[in-house]
Amino acid sequence: MVSRAETFRALHDRAAPGDPLVLPGPWDAASARVFADAGFPALATPSAGVAAALGHVDGKTPADEMFAAVARICRAVDVPVSADVEGGYGLPPKELVERLLEAGAVGCNLEDSAGGVLKDPHRHAQWLAEVVAAAGGELFVNARVDTFAYGDGDPEQAVARAAAYVAAGADCVYPIFAPAELLPLLRSDIQGPVNALARLDGTGPSPAELGERGATRITFGPGLQRRAAAALREITEELLPRPTSRPGCP
Repeated sequence: MVSRAETFRALHDRAAPGDPLVLPGPWDAASARVFADAGFPALATPSAGVAAALGHVDGKTPADEMFAAVARICRAVDVPVSADVEGGYGLPPKELVERLLEAGAVGCNLEDSAGGVLKDPHRHAQWLAEVVAAAGGELFVNARVDTFAYGDGDPEQAVARAAAYVAAGADCVYPIFAPAELLPLLRSDIQGPVNALARLDGTGPSPAELGERGATRITFGPGLQRRAAAALREITEELLPRPTSRPGCP
């Protein structure tokens, strides 16, 4: 029987230029059902979106709350779910893997920075290798590369970090905030799938365009949760009572 992790991995293998794997980011069970019912084959939770839903600032969600939220999302749908668990919450690789699998996740997103500072790539690669070994193929590991978020934006440094993480066994790398014009260069120098961030404000390329430039899969960060919150604010404005003027009053 094919495991959900194998099914999820195969989705990346089938991605073609111009037709990348698009993974919406649910922040709770209800949003997960909406995306799954729409026909998306898999989902990827955003840590910032989940944090907002739980009432936390991004990066400040307690580990227990994050894993509980991921578990609720995984239980709500029949499609594979990858979980953004930030930097791993300081958990040993074995415990991190166990908690992800217990929650029902088939993959994870792991950052190579902490507190806005890039981690040493060699030590981080070693840690990733331990996570991969503990997972035994049951988790698809997406290694985030934060060179464009917290480093100097040097594409060579991003490629070097990505290469170290791929060598450690990461299934995919995620150079978050990489300029779209650099995707062809990154794609040519990075082995394996590449994750790109798509913006929902109309200021960047579409998912299809990002795929044509080299992205294997597309995620949205907290973009969908924030757009949903903006829509809800518009609805609530319609619900508020309007002040009315009395006859004879200005």
